Amino acid sequence: MDEALLRSLTPSVLGILVRRGADFAAAEDAVQDALVEAVRVWPAEAPRDAKGWLVTVAWRKFLDASRADTARRRREDLVDEEPAPGPVTGVDDTLRIYFLCAHPSLTPSSAVALTLRAVGGLTTRQIAQAYLVPEATMAQRISRAKRTVSDVRFDRPGDVATVLRVLYLVFNEGYSGDIDLAAEAIRLTRQLAAAFDHPEVAGLLALMLLHHARRASRTAPDGSLVPLAEQDRGRWDRTLIAEGIDILQAALARDRLGEFQAQAAVAALHADAQTAAETDWVQIVEWYDELLRLTDSPVVRLNRAVAVGEADGPRAGLAALAPLDAALPRHTAAEAYLHERDGDLPTAARLYADAARKAANLAERDYLTRQAARLNTRLGGSGG
Repeated sequence: MDEALLRSLTPSVLGILVRRGADFAAAEDAVQDALVEAVRVWPAEAPRDAKGWLVTVAWRKFLDASRADTARRRREDLVDEEPAPGPVTGVDDTLRIYFLCAHPSLTPSSAVALTLRAVGGLTTRQIAQAYLVPEATMAQRISRAKRTVSDVRFDRPGDVATVLRVLYLVFNEGYSGDIDLAAEAIRLTRQLAAAFDHPEVAGLLALMLLHHARRASRTAPDGSLVPLAEQDRGRWDRTLIAEGIDILQAALARDRLGEFQAQAAVAALHADAQTAAETDWVQIVEWYDELLRLTDSPVVRLNRAVAVGEADGPRAGLAALAPLDAALPRHTAAEAYLHERDGDLPTAARLYADAARKAANLAERDYLTRQAARLNTRLGGSGG
């Protein structure tokens, strides 16, 4: 059975049920029931029209649930009989479902969970395992999200920027449990790009591909973090890099620059360098300047300061870092790196140790601790 096909059809089947009159929560439950039925039936007898089969079964599930629930009898007025089986309408509701699941009224965590369930076709158990929370907790989160959006009317276009932020949140969760969320985010973004011709959608897809291309080289065999400059570039996926750059170039040619296109341009410059020493840091600083004009984000300013340190020297980088809030994530680590490059090893060692205590995850903490130990060993060996 083609599980990927099943999951790719989920948003359009859900959209058809909603357009026929089902509320979102009931429709989503019915689609999940239809997916379970497909897993049971299709291995023995695969349908000729997979989407039509799912729509028919999901609609029956919806009607059965409606008729069984006296509180929902008003839905009986929507239909007197089940639509005849056969080819479904060619209208693609995928985009509508993306916008609904990323509705501004939802918290980011709820939007991510609902997107993975309603658009991605994942089960509640799979999503819970991916986020390392109990299944009951995730079920409550998804249930609240569905209730929140059940009465949302789509009389005006949704916000694509919100959809892209949700997909990027999914991508950055990476891998845990039996669901590879980075790969899932790429799949969903490809699907969105096919339904919605927008340069920022293409920019996000390019950014994901370029980051994902380096995945195999990001950790050592023992699980420790390998920073970009030290990664084995021979392990980078050049096919993904070429695809990401092609998508990015086509998006940039439309002259509607957005933040994901600018981020992808930075990633492309890193991917294009055969060695760390060949990185075009001057261009990277220019792209960070573009990002600042688009977002004025403190995180972008921090990344720009590090890039300035590479392009113009560590003291220039420290000067760019100085006005920023020291509480910013990775600020102390960036400061440590720039001080080390400037030759101030005692300060760098102290800052690496401080950064390790502030690290957001174990791999990052271990890496920074090793940097502090390395410099302290050098200082001890030199009598410093």
